[in-house]
Amino acid sequence: MQKHSFHIPVMGIGFTADTPTKVAHLGIDSVISLVDDELLEKLRKVYSQKLALPFTEIKNSFEDFRAKRITSYLNLIHAISEEKFRIMKNLHKGYSKELQQYLSLVPNGAQISAKLQKFSESATNKETIKKWLDDTLTMGSIDVNIMTKVDKENYQNGKKLDTIYNDAHAALRGFATSTLSSSLVLSAGMNPRLYGYLETFKDFYPNKNGIIKKKIILKVSDYRSALIQGKFLAKKGIWVSEFRIESGLNCGGHAFATDGYLIGPILAQFRDSKKELTETLFSLLEKALIQKKYAVPSTPLSIKISAQGGVGTTEEHQFLQEHYNVDSVGWGSPFLLVPEVTLVDRVTREKLEKAQEKDIYLSAISPLGIPFNNLRGNTKDLEKKAHIDKGRPGSSCPKKYVSLNKEFDEKGLCTASRQYQFLKLKELDKKNLPKKEYEKAFHKITEKSCTCVGLGTAALLVNNITTKVEGTGVSVCPGPNLAYFSRTMKLQEMVDHIYHKDHELTLDDRPNMFVKELQIYMEYFTNQLREVILPLDIKQYKYLSRFIKNMLEGITYYQQLFLQESTSFQAKKSAILTALAKEKSKLESYQNQVNYLNKKEV
Repeated sequence: MQKHSFHIPVMGIGFTADTPTKVAHLGIDSVISLVDDELLEKLRKVYSQKLALPFTEIKNSFEDFRAKRITSYLNLIHAISEEKFRIMKNLHKGYSKELQQYLSLVPNGAQISAKLQKFSESATNKETIKKWLDDTLTMGSIDVNIMTKVDKENYQNGKKLDTIYNDAHAALRGFATSTLSSSLVLSAGMNPRLYGYLETFKDFYPNKNGIIKKKIILKVSDYRSALIQGKFLAKKGIWVSEFRIESGLNCGGHAFATDGYLIGPILAQFRDSKKELTETLFSLLEKALIQKKYAVPSTPLSIKISAQGGVGTTEEHQFLQEHYNVDSVGWGSPFLLVPEVTLVDRVTREKLEKAQEKDIYLSAISPLGIPFNNLRGNTKDLEKKAHIDKGRPGSSCPKKYVSLNKEFDEKGLCTASRQYQFLKLKELDKKNLPKKEYEKAFHKITEKSCTCVGLGTAALLVNNITTKVEGTGVSVCPGPNLAYFSRTMKLQEMVDHIYHKDHELTLDDRPNMFVKELQIYMEYFTNQLREVILPLDIKQYKYLSRFIKNMLEGITYYQQLFLQESTSFQAKKSAILTALAKEKSKLESYQNQVNYLNKKEV
């Protein structure tokens, strides 16, 4: 049957923590973050109580508690989702509400419904009908996400534990030993040690029929990164089943800016090079599997390509499918306004409903030092400001998931923690800087926010779980695209919007997704230019020149694309071409400026 052509990506730490229980039985793929095992343990307790299931707490004192918590939670989510899927297909009491919902959501639901009606009239055996449903309906995948660099070392009784007990390693083990047959989404770049650890779990290898129980999805921002990481894994006998291309800046959460590469040309490269990419990686995989004496698939394995970041209309969704041949399109931030799907507290959702373009901005609040899409005025930032006003900047750092800075402590401190900021401010005080310089340096230290707590707090609030340790402040990281959605929506409305209608949920003046990404990159580059330190050295000049070159090539690509396009984006074609010309002119001016600065210094 035709599956859904969209997926719900991971959002924050807690926003999609239980999303599979709400959408997997309806055939929709979604992704759970594995950062916070404490949060997952609390949610496991809530679900166990709701469903009258036995629950034994996995305490910090237990050996390998992080991996065990993750495994137990994923097994529970898997069991709940499968049971809902099974009950949905039970026709002994007629069409269930869930089955009707499934058929109303899936693209070819009307045809399936008609076939089911016809089949029911002709088949007297309920088991025959059940088998037909089993063969026809597909459950959504319960995927998980690991940020590869969030791999903090851990200690016990003052002694550093083996690498396999690092946070990302333990999370990987938690997934690997779960009952799930789904995908592990690896994001934030390559971690060779973590990738090497994949080799130790048989479920990540294909069998002779090419079936892989636990697949790998790599989230990437460019083709070169995909090729490097894909080869690295293939040489270990690990196949990348999907490359998930995410816009460098027009996305939610952490933003990994490319050197000016835009998503359109990147997707075109994946489309045009997919056959070569598949053959290259499969050749390496075969050699590795033979060397390890593992089964070699009888036919080459396939690679899926998906895309996400800034998609907001049916037209854009279909264009990505038809022009770039993507297998699935990620719709993330808009689902923050769908209570049936995500865990967002009322106060935060109301702020998201009212958010305009100026309210969603690229910030430096992440302790990871990576640009982070932030909602202005979120309750975690208000909490942070209150601490600063009291003269006690920084978080108590109750979870320490990103305690990765070793400037003051070999075990690592989080740059958003009170301990780290106290030490940095002591250093700052000794410098006796002029007032303006001091204020700028003070802000740079104290703007870091405790996101590893804040991004999970909404899940606690929604489920009425105590936040005595965490506090009530919520961090939220929507993509810029959310500014064009302005109300709470039902799941049915959102899916109808994705497939059928694109004028009811988004604002009329919403820019095209490709133009919006270009504008965000231009704003990012403008800020980079402001930070240039004169005299301009060769490294700075090469970076700026490369960025401009890639952006100009991207604009030329779009100009040709939209001029030639005869079916999609016709209503906005003129506005799109005007916007492209405007940004190109501005970029050429920057190019002259950079060249002038370089010649001046020479």
